[in-house]
Amino acid sequence: MAALRRILIVGGGTAGWLSACYLARTLNAASAQSIQITLVESADIGILGVGEGTFPSIRGTLALIGLDEARFIRGATATFKQGIRFVDWVRAPGSTGANHYFHPFSLPSQQGDSPELLPYWLLGAAPDSAFADAVTLQKAVVDAARAPKRRSDREYQGRLNYAYHFDAVKFAGVLAEHGRALGVRHCIATVDGTELDEHGAIARVRLCGGAVLEADLYVDCTGFRAALIGAALGSRFKSAKDVLFVDRAMAMQVPYATPDAPIPSCTISTAHEAGWTWDIGLHARRGIGYVYSTRHSDDARAEQVLRDYIGPASDALTPRVLKFEAGHRPVQWLRNCVAVGLSAGFVEPLESTGIGLIEMAAYLIAHLLPNDGDMTRVSRLFNELMSARFERIFDFIKLHYALSKRRDTPFWVDNVDPASIPDSLKDRLAMWRCRPPHRLDFVTDLEMFLPASWQYILYGMEFETNLEALRSAHARGEAAAREFAMIRALGARAIADLPDHRALVEDVCAHGFGAQPAASTTRLVVG
Repeated sequence: MAALRRILIVGGGTAGWLSACYLARTLNAASAQSIQITLVESADIGILGVGEGTFPSIRGTLALIGLDEARFIRGATATFKQGIRFVDWVRAPGSTGANHYFHPFSLPSQQGDSPELLPYWLLGAAPDSAFADAVTLQKAVVDAARAPKRRSDREYQGRLNYAYHFDAVKFAGVLAEHGRALGVRHCIATVDGTELDEHGAIARVRLCGGAVLEADLYVDCTGFRAALIGAALGSRFKSAKDVLFVDRAMAMQVPYATPDAPIPSCTISTAHEAGWTWDIGLHARRGIGYVYSTRHSDDARAEQVLRDYIGPASDALTPRVLKFEAGHRPVQWLRNCVAVGLSAGFVEPLESTGIGLIEMAAYLIAHLLPNDGDMTRVSRLFNELMSARFERIFDFIKLHYALSKRRDTPFWVDNVDPASIPDSLKDRLAMWRCRPPHRLDFVTDLEMFLPASWQYILYGMEFETNLEALRSAHARGEAAAREFAMIRALGARAIADLPDHRALVEDVCAHGFGAQPAASTTRLVVG
């Protein structure tokens, strides 16, 4: 079988260009002896993205491809994201009890020989604090509109864990420029069709005007159209709409009321009658959208919910409408074609999993790539890993809905119906009634979310784990109390030590990262 020498990526956007950059950097595509990578995209087909949130893994990916962090922040109008604030998810607005909780990106604190804090929190050692507030200082930093790092910190390194918000169209442009510098060949043309060989693999793609492009491996980044993996090769789509109901979104780009308005360093997700809104802050505007179920609402009502959330600033704006269906293709690598991005599957953007799935697919392609050209075994392994990852993400997203106490609309009633909850999630919840999630509940290479993320959602949603039978096994209450007190004290120090979020973004855009005179010799290290 002939060695693999040519990769053709069909489609641009974040999926196409992030894959191109990753493969080019990893496979040394700029070398004369390396694999040739070509990306073809149409000038007539726009990018779907309306604004993106990311997961902390993106920092490692951008660092690996060699993209300067300050350049990325300037070019993509990126801001820092330290987690997600969930509003009105536990109970309906106006109910008695907390109306929000936080999913931070930093892990629960465990300094030196201090005990794990979760069991002690469950046993009531921090009675006045929500779980995320008790075990990490990140919510205090976010509530004070502080950034997770300072300009003097190294690129992609911070005092607190973080990801980004950015403009998806601008991000794709930054990646395209970077990809071309890495040696990716860029062809602007519209793919008109696909020709198969006698074995059912892709032989070539036809371009409008009659030209053809041939490769050894084809990467389908054509979005929901799935022009290669679906339309040409017939890989089926497995719907998850019986688990995740939302299937439409309306989005608006909303200017700030004033140029110096604070920029939240988290995504704000607010639950509504038939779905939820996202609210993310970029340099000069907010990206706001309502994700909803058409089984439980209609477009007119959804638009009213979105406008009510935004207020008078929405009066002059027209929403963009996006249609989708949760699900994935169990076979994402078929013969000599592999799907990346929306062509592989879709998960509602509640936890910003879309780009993380692109990162993982590019990683697997690069490191599983068969040098001898035999894709049979590699594709089987790729499909097993990616399909399992999608299924676990579906469980994690459903967790947010399944634990809600809301019963005020049919949408929330239907979401807690046991028939809509996967058996795999039911089993985990049953185990976690008498013990908290443990790393042994998870298979590392198949998971996007660490056990801590499951814990933040479980206990943010006020899930009850009864540890009374094990109270005697947790005899380090005084050490845990000292750790809880230290976290509260560090939160106050972090607010004083870290810069205002907007101020840092503007400073980085003007000057980049680098050493600067310090106002204080105090250095806060919180991991």
